[in-house]
Amino acid sequence: MIRLANMNKTTRSSLFTYALVIVAFLIIQVLRGTVGIGSVLEGQLIPICAYVTMALALNLVVGVSGELSLGHAGFMSIGAFMGCSAASALAGVIPFAPLRLAVAMLVGAALAGFFGFLIGIPVLRLNGDYLAIVTLAFGEIIKSLLTNVYLGVDKDGFQFSFLSDKNTLGEGGIQLIKGPMGVMNTARISSFIAGFILVMITLIIIFNLVNSRTGRAIMAARDNRPVLTMEDLNEAMKKITAGPAKKSHVQTRKDLKETAIHEAGHAVAIYHLPTHDPVRHISIIPRGQSLG
Repeated sequence: MIRLANMNKTTRSSLFTYALVIVAFLIIQVLRGTVGIGSVLEGQLIPICAYVTMALALNLVVGVSGELSLGHAGFMSIGAFMGCSAASALAGVIPFAPLRLAVAMLVGAALAGFFGFLIGIPVLRLNGDYLAIVTLAFGEIIKSLLTNVYLGVDKDGFQFSFLSDKNTLGEGGIQLIKGPMGVMNTARISSFIAGFILVMITLIIIFNLVNSRTGRAIMAARDNRPVLTMEDLNEAMKKITAGPAKKSHVQTRKDLKETAIHEAGHAVAIYHLPTHDPVRHISIIPRGQSLG
């Protein structure tokens, strides 16, 4: 408990989020094993985990990096189509479903990341409305391409055709993608536990990235700062010790006056304590749970 109290606010917030997700998972598992949660909610558990993961990823792009990207669905589609195709193609090679699911997810993530890197080279030179327009167009292009792709696999390897199904699969061949009909011959190998693990991995990666030196550099670039200044370091220390500034918090003149008197009292008291550190900053901007 003492160690938790001595942790900075960012670490405590991250641990609280992890704990909240774990508790929610355990509660749902207990309900599933006892009274049940109903067929409708049972069928939505895995999609909910996927939606949470995608929302976290979108927040990383739009919220943390500050780039208005509207092509997120395109990259999701690439990962989903390629991951499902890999899972179907590997059914005979990897019969153990959880391992096959993990490999398929890695394949989908790798291909989505590869195409994201290729698109990002020219697109990230743009910003604002131009970036939004280009990424929106990219999402529509991906949609048009995927609805015209025909992909199959047989003992001789993969067969690919575009616009129309020209594949001639041999005996035992599997049609993986069939144009507008989407991914074919899929077997459900995902589970709520796998979805929970995916959400936790996503949270850990994002929290560590945001709180790392790279994350601070990304946020500095978002704010159009060429370098980190002492002001940025001071603001970071204030966020760690007192929490982020709530600049949108509406206060009346009376509230501001009372807060100023209150904070001034703290400063005067600390000034007359010879063993206390000197006062470094006085503010009436609300941070965390305090008003100043």
